[in-house]
Amino acid sequence: MNPFDYVQAADAEQALALVAEAGPGGDAAQAPRFIAGGTNVLDLMKENVLRPARLVDLKRLPLDRIEALPDGSLRLGALARNADTAYDPRVRAALPLLSSAILAGASPQIRNMASNGGNLLQRTRCLYFYDTGTPCNKRTPGAGCAAIGGLARQHAVLGASAACIATHPSDMCVALAALDARVELRALRGTRTVALVDFHRLPQDQPERDTVLAPGELVEAIVVPPSRQYAAHSVYLKLRERQSYAFALVSVAAALDLAPDGRIRSARLALGGVAHKPWRLPAAEALLAGQLPATALFEAVAARVLEGARPQGVGLGCNAFKIPMARRAIVRALGQAVQGTVTNTGDNTA
Repeated sequence: MNPFDYVQAADAEQALALVAEAGPGGDAAQAPRFIAGGTNVLDLMKENVLRPARLVDLKRLPLDRIEALPDGSLRLGALARNADTAYDPRVRAALPLLSSAILAGASPQIRNMASNGGNLLQRTRCLYFYDTGTPCNKRTPGAGCAAIGGLARQHAVLGASAACIATHPSDMCVALAALDARVELRALRGTRTVALVDFHRLPQDQPERDTVLAPGELVEAIVVPPSRQYAAHSVYLKLRERQSYAFALVSVAAALDLAPDGRIRSARLALGGVAHKPWRLPAAEALLAGQLPATALFEAVAARVLEGARPQGVGLGCNAFKIPMARRAIVRALGQAVQGTVTNTGDNTA
């Protein structure tokens, strides 16, 4: 790990000013960084993927509150811990899908440290990205991608590009995408709000850019609009290689609003583990509106969501299995959601 300056910011303006200063030589890996829980930033520094000249600690900023807004939305502070968010009574009552997704991620120790903002910004767990001895376009633009044609079991089957096939690792973000969350951002020039589904980006020819966050911009909060109509019929299904502390091979966030006659008034559906960002397709959700739940219907929705899916890698490292796994997971999650909210994710293993 390289030497670096460490500064505790007293307020948002100071934090933004400290990070706005250019890193040495314009090297993105050496640019100043914000740090909150540090559960991903410190990992990247230890592996020499990041070499920031300065870390700006945000812990003194008043961004750790979870607040109910007048319109019924919940505002989740960027510095609120994942565990505090998952166990907050308002989140558990109105957003059980979000609570379940957070509790399906990482370990209790990490959830106690990790912040909501950091969860949004965590980097891919692609083994080639972490291995500085291999080429990686995300780590060094133009270097090439060792995962393409290599060991790609964990990699994307949707939205990949010729430059990158990495996947986004977050569980929380999959649920937030399904729930139409928004991200509040602050920079020295002012504030803006971005829909969560637009916050993360596909790799295209700039895989080094995971999000639309501008240099020096700070995540202040996540706002989740009123979603109580989905609280009684929501499921976060995570398929992984071991029961705990493993990233998703495939995950599904499914939420249904059911009418008294059992018909589906509206639906929300997002996938994790399959793309560079949480994968949501409103056109597939629309197939469910006004319909009576049925396995054939859910299979048609799954087929629509997975249109264009392509396996990556070679031999035993190929991830072709993810496509039928995702299809079955969608059908299973929608069927479970019809029966009622499932909050116990501990046995959702592959």
